[in-house]
Amino acid sequence: MSAALLVLVAGCTDADADAGSSSDGGTTSGGTASSPVAAEPGGGLTVVADEDPVAQAVTTSRALFESSPVAVLVRADDRAGQLLGASAAVGLGVPLLVEPARGGGAEPAEELDRLGVDVVLAVGEAEGPDDGPEVRSVPADVAAVAGATGLSLDEEQAVPSDGDVAAVAELDPDGPVALRPEDAEAPEDGVDAEELPEFDRADPVEGVVLLAGDDASPAAVATGRAAGARVVTVSGSTDPRASADVVEALSDDDAETVIAVGAGLGAEQGLDWKVATAATGTELPGGGQLLFPGRMMVALYGFPGSGALGVLGEQPVDAAIQRARDTAAPYDALVEPPVVPAFEVIVTVASEVAGPDGNYSTESPIETVWPWVEAAGAAGLYVILDLQPGRTDFVAQAELYRPLLELPHVGLALDPEWRLAPGEVHLTQIGSVGVEEVNRVVTWLADLTRERSLPQKLLVLHQFRLDMLPGREDLDLSRDELAVLIHADGQGSQASKQETWRTLRQGAPEVAWGWKNFYDEDAPMLTPEQTIQQVLPTPELVSYQ
Repeated sequence: MSAALLVLVAGCTDADADAGSSSDGGTTSGGTASSPVAAEPGGGLTVVADEDPVAQAVTTSRALFESSPVAVLVRADDRAGQLLGASAAVGLGVPLLVEPARGGGAEPAEELDRLGVDVVLAVGEAEGPDDGPEVRSVPADVAAVAGATGLSLDEEQAVPSDGDVAAVAELDPDGPVALRPEDAEAPEDGVDAEELPEFDRADPVEGVVLLAGDDASPAAVATGRAAGARVVTVSGSTDPRASADVVEALSDDDAETVIAVGAGLGAEQGLDWKVATAATGTELPGGGQLLFPGRMMVALYGFPGSGALGVLGEQPVDAAIQRARDTAAPYDALVEPPVVPAFEVIVTVASEVAGPDGNYSTESPIETVWPWVEAAGAAGLYVILDLQPGRTDFVAQAELYRPLLELPHVGLALDPEWRLAPGEVHLTQIGSVGVEEVNRVVTWLADLTRERSLPQKLLVLHQFRLDMLPGREDLDLSRDELAVLIHADGQGSQASKQETWRTLRQGAPEVAWGWKNFYDEDAPMLTPEQTIQQVLPTPELVSYQ
């Protein structure tokens, strides 16, 4: 599915609506047909950003219907009418419009005219327009609505006060249930109603997914179902990457067009590329497309093939994968989110000599690292590439490993301890990196992530002294493509490590946090139980060196 096109639709004019309509409507042998607009090849994203349910219903109708000889009308303050009207509209395959609580209203009247409606079914307290199409009024009564529509509506469903949109989203156009408020009185029997004139229901639209935000109206959702769109409710977060249901729906091979309904979704920054990312269906190790909250990572740190730089390289790759799993396993019973084993691989190693390029850093050939990254991904591990750049800059070194960072399970770590200023050498000075350079990495990595429609990437900033990241209060946290994490790398006694933890967190920006356990340098090293009990708040990443 492609969602590169973002069309913001909120209170558009008839001219706007006509410009985006197809011309496939018409009549069939049984009479005039309602005409859902077919999804355009290649699709796109339309945002219905209206807050007012009256306007929202109209805009959704314009997005999905070219014409309809019949429409259902309900009143904004009549919940019983809205629920039963939704059942009727979905069963008939026609738009559901809403008139204001005071009655009347120019917007629904204009939409009825645009659709070419001949007959309005006004359910419940709705009155309908004074001029224009014929209005047939029925109470919010199952028998009356069934008689008017010819729908069986044999099965009823009581809807709790917070369940209107979810209930409407589940309506089956081929056999809708009769929705009613949970606390409503039982419907009367035997109410007579004149049946609507016969018309043929048009074929449902194909490849359309309607995302219903927390502030989507039942009427807009009903119109989506009436047209044949698949409706997925988006609750809690307006980021489509945060919902497994949304990712599953958008990554379906048939999904071509997305209609996002609700002011909250309309206000979501970057909704277009987030929809495109969700549509890939690609998930992170541990599931989902967003990193935190939702998982805890436990990583082995080091350099492949050498135990001198950490435990990762003390064994071959297959044994390292098993060791990472074994190291992460005790945390499963200690924390609520899934625990994901990980590698933190040093790909550029600080050097005591300048080397041929004079940067005091040895860059590993990508061919050396690739088998470890590939094997880890196949085994469900996350991988973090660690940079120790010496006198060069972090972006220049990160660019060397772009092909690896284009993989969905690979993130990046910056090690300021090993970032030298001109004239400095390792082990004589402790390095540092200014926030300007870090923000250049943020921009570079976020752009790569967006361009490749990748799940959220982890950017780790190692720190054990405040002067290692000067200006960190200006850290760019605006890029939702990334989850930024500060990793406390202090070693030694637990009292000193806790003091480092407290100092680093004081006045820190709103980031995720990581903690490192050292096998040899800590006195003593915390057990998994102690790590969870003593390191508070609980870190999202615990690494072992």
